[in-house]
Amino acid sequence: MRWYVAYSLSLRNLEEMMAERGFQVDHSSVHRWVIKLVPLFEKAFRKHKRPVGRSWRMDETYVKVGGQWKYLYRAVDKAGNTVDFLLRAHRDKAAACRYFEKAIDRNGTPKTVTMDKSGANLAALQAINTERETPIKVRQVKYLNNIVEQDHRAIKRRTRPMMGFKDFRCARIILSGIETMHMIRKGRMKNSGVTRTVADQFYSLVA
Repeated sequence: MRWYVAYSLSLRNLEEMMAERGFQVDHSSVHRWVIKLVPLFEKAFRKHKRPVGRSWRMDETYVKVGGQWKYLYRAVDKAGNTVDFLLRAHRDKAAACRYFEKAIDRNGTPKTVTMDKSGANLAALQAINTERETPIKVRQVKYLNNIVEQDHRAIKRRTRPMMGFKDFRCARIILSGIETMHMIRKGRMKNSGVTRTVADQFYSLVA
């Protein structure tokens, strides 16, 4: 399961790799394991995730689900650390609001959010600011968002061999596993001063 969310491998690649090691595992079984276990890994990781900075770079990227483009909202702080992510069916104010609400609930309130010229994202943050005593500063400066746009590539590189997702639920779960593995690779998991490999950190989540 870790191989699937960590590397650019298809389910059939994994079936062949396991066969070479003497294990007969159908690719559909690997898919079922991923859908069942990834939410447990992500939930455990959230308890050990390091805090992020208060200057966020927010953007959305495209993911194909059931032959249609859906939208993965993401943000990193100015050091490139993943703040949070959320897959939504639509790219609009409501979707952006839901993303900001989730990210703030889990990571605290940022001082500044930098985004592109998206009117929907701006409207969402303005709506959130109307309910806040101290508003979040908004910057719409495209070049400052290069860091999150570059970070999208790591996620897209992993999803490319999948050639799109069949349904929204599976896409949401698998993407959460990919994002969790991506954060572990960035060193975003608290390790209590013990040096461990990325694989060991991942497996420790259910130890």
